[in-house]
Parts: sequence; C-alpha cells; structure tokens
Amino acid sequence: MAEATYTRSVTMGDNNVNCNNTTGSFNNTFNQTFTLSDEDAQIMRWISPLEPQHRHQGVRTERFDGVGDWLLEMKEFRDWRTRRSDGGTDEAVLFCFGNPGVG
Repeated sequence: MAEATYTRSVTMGDNNVNCNNTTGSFNNTFNQTFTLSDEDAQIMRWISPLEPQHRHQGVRTERFDGVGDWLLEMKEFRDWRTRRSDGGTDEAVLFCFGNPGVG
C-alpha cells in the first residue's frame, strides 16, 4: 500500500492556525512482492528493526472519516494540485506545519 505524495507550497496564514493532518486522503493501493536474499533481509533488519508498514496500517484503521477534508476543499490546495510548475522545485512543496497526528 502506498500513498500518493503531493507537494507544492500553500500559505496557511499566521501561526498555521488551520494546519491539520490529512493522512490517507489520496491513497493509491497496489500489491507488490519483493524477494530478498537472506543477506539482504539481515541488512534490512540491521538498518531498522522497526516495521513501519504495521504502524501505518494501525494508524489507518483508527482514522476518523472526514479528518482533513477541509484542506482538500481549500482553493489554495486545489490551485496547487492542478498547477503546472514551470518555476522549479520551490513551487513543488506543500508544507503543513504541525505535530504529527494532531489533525
């Protein structure tokens, strides 16, 4: 399971009053199988013993419907999403300030 990433800049106003978490609003689902050699699997476990896919799935099942919909309905977000960027990467970032999971 993967989530599409959308990044461009949107000004959210002073103190980012309306900044919230929009986890899972634009999900793309696909199945993909990876086969790792034993050595590769050991290296992956050494790099990080954490299993983020399990944490992500847990967070998704506890998500409330409609959380963050306000952001997707904002004119600034719609304009950002449909804009064709000729100006480089500075126009390709959507920054929402806030603590993770507070939205």
